[in-house]
Amino acid sequence: MSIDPRKIQIQLQKPELPLHIFDTVTSTNQVVWDLLAEGNPFPLMAIASQQTAGRGQWGRNWVSAVGGLYLSIGLKLQITAQNAPHLTLFSAWGIAENLPRYGLPVKLKWPNDLILQGRKLGGIKSETRIQQETITHCVIGVGINWCNQTPDPGITIQSYDKPHNIDSLETLAAITINGVFRGYDHYLSNGIDNLLRNYIEILDSVGRKVIIEGMTGTIIGVSTQGELKVSLQAPGSKTTLKLPPGTLSLGYSQGET
Repeated sequence: MSIDPRKIQIQLQKPELPLHIFDTVTSTNQVVWDLLAEGNPFPLMAIASQQTAGRGQWGRNWVSAVGGLYLSIGLKLQITAQNAPHLTLFSAWGIAENLPRYGLPVKLKWPNDLILQGRKLGGIKSETRIQQETITHCVIGVGINWCNQTPDPGITIQSYDKPHNIDSLETLAAITINGVFRGYDHYLSNGIDNLLRNYIEILDSVGRKVIIEGMTGTIIGVSTQGELKVSLQAPGSKTTLKLPPGTLSLGYSQGET
């Protein structure tokens, strides 16, 4: 499946940024790091039709069959290393906030998934380079199911049976890129607390009951460090837990509209 860069760039809010298109790569994140090492300055973008060794969170393999969108965006920035979770937060929010403008009621599943009708539509992964406790460069990797084969509980945009305005992989790429930069610009202008208030509005699990160590809790949001906030109530006491990503699996509520 060939990708036409011109169809992407004419839809970008930052059309001047370098865009590199590939047929097959091991990982678009790795391609972006390699481009930086070769002297190409950030920001820049890479998109591939297929990945043979796509990287998901916590070292997991990201299934990257032909027909999906696989893109990475390299950014040059100055963020304290302890705020690395902000990268995924602003990227995920920016994409999930942008897609509904085109008819896709996407929500966020903690910590880094895009969901549609209760099924996984895509995911976001961030990688960093750190010098003296400061993030100087990062790569935001995004995978979104367009028309590729997906394992359960996945969904593709082309299998979504309600009207929408995304008619090509190039349009999806432009929407996604614009979304990441929208999230980044919002974060820089308004800060993480403001962004989180918007993020939580489209977090699918707010209000959900969960069981933690035999106690029933209610999900109430996400912390500035990307931790899931769960309120636990017991007779005469109330406690808020902050759970790091990877410590609680929320599953998928398939069939939601």
